[in-house]
Amino acid sequence: MVPPSSPAVPASVVGIGADGWAGLSPTARQALGSAEVLIGGPRQLDLLPEEECPGERVAWPSPLRPAVPRLLAEHAGRRIAVLASGDPMFYGIGRALSEEAGPERLRVFPHPSSVAYACARLGWPVEDTEVVTLVGRPAARLAAALHQGRRLLVLSAGADTPGVVAELLRDRGFGPSELTVLEQLGSEREDSRTGTAADWTHPAGDPLNVVAVVCRRAEGALRLAAVPGLPDAAYEHDGQLTKHHVRAVTLGALAPAPGELLWDVGGGSGSIAIEWMRTHPSCRAVTVERDDVRADRIGRNADRLGVPGLRVVRGAAPAALAGLPAPDAVFIGGGLTAPGLLEACWAALPAGGRLVANTVTLESEALLASWYRRHGGELAKLAVSHAVAVGGFTGWRQAMPITQWSVTKPGSADGSCPSEPLVSGEQA
Repeated sequence: MVPPSSPAVPASVVGIGADGWAGLSPTARQALGSAEVLIGGPRQLDLLPEEECPGERVAWPSPLRPAVPRLLAEHAGRRIAVLASGDPMFYGIGRALSEEAGPERLRVFPHPSSVAYACARLGWPVEDTEVVTLVGRPAARLAAALHQGRRLLVLSAGADTPGVVAELLRDRGFGPSELTVLEQLGSEREDSRTGTAADWTHPAGDPLNVVAVVCRRAEGALRLAAVPGLPDAAYEHDGQLTKHHVRAVTLGALAPAPGELLWDVGGGSGSIAIEWMRTHPSCRAVTVERDDVRADRIGRNADRLGVPGLRVVRGAAPAALAGLPAPDAVFIGGGLTAPGLLEACWAALPAGGRLVANTVTLESEALLASWYRRHGGELAKLAVSHAVAVGGFTGWRQAMPITQWSVTKPGSADGSCPSEPLVSGEQA
């Protein structure tokens, strides 16, 4: 069913480049010329000749996203054409329009995107180039994409973005990275500037730009892998940190997949939630931490490691869990013996959801053993030893062993599950 806010006739969504009217196809020109209402940013609307496009012109208000359903409703029944930069379906307004009106109510006329132009100018294969947008998003998210030799294209929020990118690269240990700023791609005013992040002194230029980055890690900078188990030194912490060997095993048990949501209960330094989100850009996480100092520290760690979207909830579980969106997985790293905590986490999980809990205390271990007997899963003890100096020799020093319970919630699509399932090998 078409939403009430949808136009009665299909809306045209026309991608336009810096070359303006001259760069449009005949069919895109026809869609704009026949429109009764032209909606777009002031810069885009100014690219259209009045004599060719006589329709009423409506500039997007700010903020843009909430205005989409209102404008569609206001002009329902009229021929609408919406202008977008480049390809409307690539980080463009096309997504919002499709969600509001339905894809069947749109006619999309794509134009080459700034990414296509940039890769053409640089000779970079598009499929091997990672794209990070900073339009309406924090610059800190770029940090998750920084790996030696990786080619990145950063979609700029404005003229100041190249300087912001250079500063972030220097701060994250990637000062030697090569930067190329490509301005007004596809137009007669196309221009570029090059340099390294370490010595970037160019003043702000044209606001219509893309920043190309060839990542180069500075000598001595900490190397951060793409898989869970980052070095402990990557985190600011007060000792409340799941150490990297155990963290890698824990993330393996949690088994993140694109688009999934994690509850990290007892966040500490936020390491589990942060590395969950680093596995894929669409992974989401909420970390619950009752200590305000630690909660602030989690936010700083998330920014530094490229996942500023991590949501930090301040408060004690289970009360702090009320009202949170249902998780796909839950990690409990602290507070296991708090009354009702395990029950609340288990109840929130849908069928097929995963729960992983770690502990070092005998009291919490006994609790996990009880839940293991009731619900099955896997109960394991993780022990890690490190080589240390013993006089003039070398010996092993064992860290405190970790008891870990991991389980997948059984049940059908309707959420039903047996209340007392048997563990493997248990007799009725």
